[in-house]
Amino acid sequence: MKLYSKDEFKIVLRQTLESHLTLSHPLFSIIMDVDNPQLDLLKLTALQGYQLTKYFIGYVESLFFYCPLPEHKRNLLFNLFEEETGYLSKTKNHMTLMQDFLRAINISDKERDEAEPLPNTMELINYRLNACNNKNSYHIGAAAVLVASEGQNLEKIGENARHNILGKAYNLTDDDLLFFSVHQKEDVHHVNQGLDLLRDYCVTIQLQQEAIKAVDYTCQLFYNMYTGIYNQYIK
Repeated sequence: MKLYSKDEFKIVLRQTLESHLTLSHPLFSIIMDVDNPQLDLLKLTALQGYQLTKYFIGYVESLFFYCPLPEHKRNLLFNLFEEETGYLSKTKNHMTLMQDFLRAINISDKERDEAEPLPNTMELINYRLNACNNKNSYHIGAAAVLVASEGQNLEKIGENARHNILGKAYNLTDDDLLFFSVHQKEDVHHVNQGLDLLRDYCVTIQLQQEAIKAVDYTCQLFYNMYTGIYNQYIK
């Protein structure tokens, strides 16, 4: 192992992220089959995604609180501001955007509030929560949330973003899908900011290797979450 230069380290982190394409999971080929849409599976997947959304603002709050680098602390503040207000994207609070999507696919507020994380979903939630709430694992939390998690929203199938395919398959409007279209645009910046933060924070071989491992492991946990959803669906 070696200490990467800052530019090399960013490249390795991005390559690690891009080596895990969760949209290749069989779950998505079923959900996004425009000729044979599976609304029940979409609902189950969306309700598990909502479990992640409920925790996300807390991750970013912790990363902001513990951030020792002023420039990156400001970037995290803007991230928080957008999550809470939707001001920068001229939309809404991001939790509200997700709730709008759930209603658009006929999930009632009662059904939404009664849903609970499946075990694999909870494992992903807890991994990020534990990393972000400990200043000694700051780089792990930043890698897991700002790179691996925000990076999930950048994936495409061919030339199409996932929300475009969902719209066609389930007759959803652009307003219904704002949660996804906003994140696909905003998270390009958030991932870049996360890479820059880790570039400046990880100044030892150990820190760099732990951050790389965190990106890799978080992506694996996302894939495992979709496996858990798929197994629940076919029971």
